Amino acid sequence: MTLNMTSQQVVELKQSVCRDIDARTKDLVSISHQLHEKPETNFEEHFAHQILTDYIADSKVKVARGAFELETAFDVRIKGGEGPTVAVLCEYDALPGIGHACGHNIIATAGLGAGLALSAVAEQCGGNLALMGTPAEEGGGGKIEMARKGAFRNIDAAMMIHPADADLARMNAIAIQNLFVKFHGLAAHAAVSPHKGKNALDAAVLGYMNVAALRQHILPTERIHGIFTNSGEKPNIVPRETEMDWYVRSPTIETLQPLKERVARCLEGGAMAAGCTVTFDWKKNTFADLVDNLPLLESYIRNAEQFGRQMTSEFLPGTGGGSTDMGNISYLVPSIHPMMQVAPSGVSLHSAAFADYTKGEEATRAIVDGAKIMAMTAIDMWLSKALQDEVKAAFGDGVVPEGVI
Repeated sequence: MTLNMTSQQVVELKQSVCRDIDARTKDLVSISHQLHEKPETNFEEHFAHQILTDYIADSKVKVARGAFELETAFDVRIKGGEGPTVAVLCEYDALPGIGHACGHNIIATAGLGAGLALSAVAEQCGGNLALMGTPAEEGGGGKIEMARKGAFRNIDAAMMIHPADADLARMNAIAIQNLFVKFHGLAAHAAVSPHKGKNALDAAVLGYMNVAALRQHILPTERIHGIFTNSGEKPNIVPRETEMDWYVRSPTIETLQPLKERVARCLEGGAMAAGCTVTFDWKKNTFADLVDNLPLLESYIRNAEQFGRQMTSEFLPGTGGGSTDMGNISYLVPSIHPMMQVAPSGVSLHSAAFADYTKGEEATRAIVDGAKIMAMTAIDMWLSKALQDEVKAAFGDGVVPEGVI
């Protein structure tokens, strides 16, 4: 049962937002392509911030730029009545080297289309809208920073879409924390007096090998991967300092903690064996696992079927999983993060091939379909008291584990 509306009126409202998005398609695709051509990394998304907020302002919608003390975040709030507040989130950062190989240009413009279409009907539905630009998902944790500043207070549901190589209602996003490691040794002439040195590169290599051995004895769903970012200055100098960059992932934010301790002991062992010392810099924004709100997701799936997208509630296939700061938000408010196909099955995210597909025909379809499905799902949330109750009940007591914000 909807709130003071017949089922036909709900259908007409959904048709209205779909027409709005259709009318914006050329603009949305143009913006997506411009973002693709000018990729920007964590917290440097100045062009993206400008083009997205200019379009919002040109659409006669008030937008706060540089929101929540983040220069490249934005915030739109539409008050339509006493109903729930639904947040639609836009990401627009890219990856170093391979640009929009995660397709955030699609996320940004699908969210933009949905948010602007919803702004026109919020008052009719008695609902409230938050359209947020959330920078630095690729490791920076922009949503976490925004949450600390209160961006997600009084939000009743949050949603975004993400491109992939299949239509999937859920992705198995697991917890992650980024670790920067420095090994400290003692320089000496590598030929004349190597015995006077302490080799920080040996320490790093031994630590790496320890972690490699550890990988045999962790959960199949856990992941540890790292690179050397500084291996010394010159071959004839015993390396006095080396640096590494590690990602440590586990199914939940709770199980991540003991895995972090095991990784640290492996790296400490390498330092000890080489007579060096080691320092750890665990980055503050731990990405939590993603907890989908199933009633909200079921509404999304029903709406997606109208566009020929048969989306199940199954996880992304495989034993591992990616990570996203949307996981943190899913602990704060009922959230969904469905995946939309833009590339053939088997094309990996974070690859040059995937980056090419994020500006193709299927990418255009994902922008339009994604915007429409999110807008229709938001209308369901605004108008269905039964869905509101189910979403709230599924969210439970809202206990936030340590480290989420």
